Amino acid sequence: MRQNNTQRVAVDIGGTFVDAIAFNRDTGEVNLEKAETTPEQPSNGVLNSIDKVNVNLSDTEAFVHGTTLGLNAVLERDGARTGIITNEGFSDVYEIARTNLERDSMYDINYQKPESMVPRRRRLGVPGRLNSDGSVVEEIDEGAVEDAATELVEDHGVDSIAICFLHSYQNDQHEQTAADVVRDAYPDVSVSVSSDITGEYREYERTSTAVLDGYIKPIFENYVDTLDAALADEGFDESFFITRSGGGTLTAESAKAAPVNTILSGPAGGLIGASHVGDVTGRNDLITVDMGGTSLDAAVIEDGSPVVKYDSTLEHQPMLIPVYDIRTIGAGGGSIAWLDGDLLKVGPESAGADPGPICYNNGGTEPTVTDAALALGFLDPADFLGGEMDTAEQAAIDGIKSQLANPLDTTVEGASSGVLDVALANTVGAIREITVEKGLDPRDFSMVAYGGAGPMFVPLVARELGVDEVLVPQAPSVFSAWGMLMADVVYDFSQTHIAVLSDVDLDMLNEAFTDLEADGRDTLSSEGISEDRQTLERTVEMRYHGQEHTVEVNADGIEDLDELADRFETQHKTRHGHTMDDPVQVVHLRVRAIGENDKPSLDRQEASDGTLQPSDTREAYCFAEDGFREFDVYERAILAPGDELEGPAVVTEPTTSLVFHSDQSATIDEYGHIIITTEDEQ
Repeated sequence: MRQNNTQRVAVDIGGTFVDAIAFNRDTGEVNLEKAETTPEQPSNGVLNSIDKVNVNLSDTEAFVHGTTLGLNAVLERDGARTGIITNEGFSDVYEIARTNLERDSMYDINYQKPESMVPRRRRLGVPGRLNSDGSVVEEIDEGAVEDAATELVEDHGVDSIAICFLHSYQNDQHEQTAADVVRDAYPDVSVSVSSDITGEYREYERTSTAVLDGYIKPIFENYVDTLDAALADEGFDESFFITRSGGGTLTAESAKAAPVNTILSGPAGGLIGASHVGDVTGRNDLITVDMGGTSLDAAVIEDGSPVVKYDSTLEHQPMLIPVYDIRTIGAGGGSIAWLDGDLLKVGPESAGADPGPICYNNGGTEPTVTDAALALGFLDPADFLGGEMDTAEQAAIDGIKSQLANPLDTTVEGASSGVLDVALANTVGAIREITVEKGLDPRDFSMVAYGGAGPMFVPLVARELGVDEVLVPQAPSVFSAWGMLMADVVYDFSQTHIAVLSDVDLDMLNEAFTDLEADGRDTLSSEGISEDRQTLERTVEMRYHGQEHTVEVNADGIEDLDELADRFETQHKTRHGHTMDDPVQVVHLRVRAIGENDKPSLDRQEASDGTLQPSDTREAYCFAEDGFREFDVYERAILAPGDELEGPAVVTEPTTSLVFHSDQSATIDEYGHIIITTEDEQ
């Protein structure tokens, strides 16, 4: 008889390291480890991390995975050769786009539009047309669809085809017929259908979303299949989940059907974890900062929930899918510091896992943020990754001296502190985009620091922004993987329903919601989630008539349309500072279907006995005093609730180091989190 499996495993792939965490539901035991990323075969790094965390996959009930594979394919323009089949006469919609310039290029007279991911020769139109209400104007020409597929595959060598027809959000009949024709003719070619991904209007945005899905689909399918087979070889035959860009997880099979939903799955795990920590500790408004080896991700949690967008962009490509509003910049530990004339810059290029920073002693030759942190005394070269990695401290210092300090006529200390200052300026700019520019004051928030380099760096960010409090959770270097263990199964369903609110019939609105909810329940039930663990959430996107952008409004428990209008006006005033007398318009109906998973709990820890003493001291650079001074060094493993630490200090643990400065202090809360506060300036 098969034993009940109680182990859950989560693995998060980053640009430099793979983080793994295992949770035993019966004992509450949590084990975590890091392994190096293996860019040539990403699944190898995943398996290596699982080996290090020492779990038996045959006794594991669920495997949750976050990956940046799709994201990296788009960023590096290394995805599948993709074609488009659309309505005759509309094959240029994808390239015409909205004709507006990117914000950063608005005043650039030398602006060049980025090269299209799908050139004109691979965009083909076929006869067939629907009206705006979804009624058929002209039947789809199946022969023309087959001819278009033949041209794309045989003449242009595409591996993937995106299908997007006008008004398919109202009626997907033509898109589904075209998809069947293509699959019958070329079963080995990936097919992405816009109506399978989103039920919303805007033909350009739907086309772009389908293209992004098709661009990463063959790569993603191959990766998931390879990893799934490798896990099976180790005895795993239970649920395999992928984290979603907009929170929660979906099964690997569902992820393969629409991989665009996972394109930001890596950073999503940290936001899920931060939301849970905030809920437990009573902090509803948080700024999260995840600094890893390759990049830094910043996001906002308001009223306990991460901010979600439904019309985001990636590399100039719009996406009509739910994604967390995350700002990503090239300011990770592996980001390369370089000179543009006499101007010091950091990133966006990263040394990655191979060869990595100079101090990794793996062939790296260009100085990075990690090398600068080592030169400033923030990291212990003899205790890097708990002593598992040999470091080349002198080589890192020599690299900074020859490539940065000497050309700038400064010291290694000056160049290294300058590297962190530049990374700090980049980070503060990114955070202001998601706070100040949206009417939010970062000083009203607490910050959560995680990622391998986050605890070292985020206290500096808080000082710069005037944020009073930084929370460093347990196991911050693998916090995104821990967050994945906290994730429920989530699916989003939407339908465009444009109407002035005064013309809306509440019964018809509820009927439309009921249809979306039925889809949600069917999907969750098909994945073995019992009805008592299913939750359905209703929201409506609304706007004043004549506005372009919408506001998302909670529609749960609405008894009349006046109540919905009141909720909209409250939300609009909160977001924009005012209300208007114009008619209110409904735009999109949304249902989020949530299947509850078992999660690790945050347990209170035994209080301190009041005898804490530093384990060591070392010289390091204090940014509050602009120079080296003696830092106390503590081991995190011996810290307990109630302990108080005065800055400047370093708190070490095997996979990261926390650094705070002479104008900061730290306390340990009842759950073992480190809370850093900054003294008010006099």
